[in-house]
Amino acid sequence: MYSRDTWKVERGILIRQPPLRVSIFVDGANMYYAQKRLGWFIDFRKVLHFFGPAQNNIISEAYYYTGADSATLARDIRFHEYLMYSGYIVRTKNIKQVIDDTTGEIVEKANLDVELVIDMFNTVNLFDMCVLMSGDGDFERALELLRCKGKRVAVVAHPEMTARELRNVVGRNYFDLREMAPHIARTDRMPEYDEVAITREYVSEETP
Repeated sequence: MYSRDTWKVERGILIRQPPLRVSIFVDGANMYYAQKRLGWFIDFRKVLHFFGPAQNNIISEAYYYTGADSATLARDIRFHEYLMYSGYIVRTKNIKQVIDDTTGEIVEKANLDVELVIDMFNTVNLFDMCVLMSGDGDFERALELLRCKGKRVAVVAHPEMTARELRNVVGRNYFDLREMAPHIARTDRMPEYDEVAITREYVSEETP
């Protein structure tokens, strides 16, 4: 039977290492704005391959979190189906218009941070490594708690959109999106800066 175990030499002894079970959590809004800054789209199927088979690991779970807008419903459905058939569980929340307390302007908001963290800890026994695709510093404490539980944690984000707190939590397990294009970029199209955001979620201090 085929085994995906790997081997390492430790003190002259050959030790078998079973593949890691990896779960991926994608902050859709953060990744949308990161892609605009990068100038290329992420192929989320390639993301699963990069952290799974390419690293001799097994993808346990993959989640994608995004706001839902009735104005772009048909387009959103196509994108969500692409994600689901790729192996993601898609979590959505209706976008609401709220008044910004500071500026008095109307902004669209559908924050799914709570849902993301709940899924992390509800499935904590299903993974050995958690990959967070977001630069939002609000997730710092969640990643710290996962480390306390013996889990490996990693962050995938654009450096200019990554909170310092997250960099501090993951250390060397930080993946710079700018360096990942050869592995996870879509090759069929490039982002259009004036298009409606499929993964539009909210306007926040972290979003330029």
